Amino acid sequence: MDARPLPTIPLPARLGDRRLFPDLAVPVYVNHAAISPPSLAVRAAVQAVTDDYAALGSRAFLPWIGQRERLRGRLARLFGGGAEGWVLSPGTTRGLLDVATCLRWQPKDRILLFSGEFPANITPWQRAAQTWKLGIDTLPLTGFDDGSGAGLSRVERALQAGNLRLVAVSAVQFQTGLRMPLAELGQLCRRHGALLCVDGIQAAGAVPIDVDASGIDFFAAGTHKWAMGMDGAGFLYISPRGLAALSPRIAGWLSHEEGLRFLFEGEGHLRTDRPIRARADFLEVGAWNTMGFAALEAGLSLIESIGIPAIHAHVNGILDAIEAPLLAAGFISARARDANARSCTLSLKPPPGIDITQVEGRMWDRGVAASIPDGWLRISPHWPNGLDQVPQILDAVLAAAGSPAR
Repeated sequence: MDARPLPTIPLPARLGDRRLFPDLAVPVYVNHAAISPPSLAVRAAVQAVTDDYAALGSRAFLPWIGQRERLRGRLARLFGGGAEGWVLSPGTTRGLLDVATCLRWQPKDRILLFSGEFPANITPWQRAAQTWKLGIDTLPLTGFDDGSGAGLSRVERALQAGNLRLVAVSAVQFQTGLRMPLAELGQLCRRHGALLCVDGIQAAGAVPIDVDASGIDFFAAGTHKWAMGMDGAGFLYISPRGLAALSPRIAGWLSHEEGLRFLFEGEGHLRTDRPIRARADFLEVGAWNTMGFAALEAGLSLIESIGIPAIHAHVNGILDAIEAPLLAAGFISARARDANARSCTLSLKPPPGIDITQVEGRMWDRGVAASIPDGWLRISPHWPNGLDQVPQILDAVLAAAGSPAR
């Protein structure tokens, strides 16, 4: 089927250039770890879907289904894996839930989690453990930020203890921005026969990811943060090894082989005995978020045009310029000492006695948008931010915290 092309936009994406966000009211937006505002490209893609359905009704369906096939190829180019391993979903949580529900668990299986993870990467595994009577081990995140290898040694000891079926970890920790050593974790999991499942929402689009090279079996992410799409859409990678470990406990009308034939090919094709697809996309169970997937491809197309390694280096240059003056002013930084463990997030605790909720509000009043998950001041720039914004960020943080502006 012919895929609907995305609309073209007059401006390219360039590092430090926010002209693709002309209606963004706040002058400095450094909150991409929460929600990225839609660019002109994303808005045009969503409008194109709306216009097509308004003009064509049901005849718009197949061209936009074709767009999703093209999107799988873009995901594979950006994050590795074959296009056939990428599944489109409603978001990170749904992807992790699908894995937790469809894994063929065995008696005495255990799951390894980490303390401080976002609940989306905890709750599905807790529910699986309760349903199938599994064990859960939880390790601290200490020893991953300093290059010592202590965190990995702790994981290896847990794997050596036996019956550890799956390690679930975020690529980047949402509170602190700690970038986890996925390739090393993947090697350990392979060595000890465990599966590696990664919550990638705080990495995908700003931190280099290669699911093949890292030995990742499952990689779930949503599109409204660093991928710069819209909320309500996501993607899931399933490796061949991961697929072999799943059973289709979740399936819907579109999970069947040739599930669309009865709608377009005349009489005699309405059957519910067609086999469930033995491919990763059996998890695409029914009508999905067409506008969300168009928005995702538009956001990723801008990211791809710049390159994720370039984005990661650009953002860390901004964070370098912010971190040192704030440390001098008495802030405490959670940024990893090991440069290899750094993402595109800088998380800080203010000096004692300062209310972090008031800091965030005062920063907004001074034209800087950030967020405060679990008491951390989280500053998360992306490719549209530039070094020229550093003085305004510093002035806003210091003034909000009651320190003299620079």
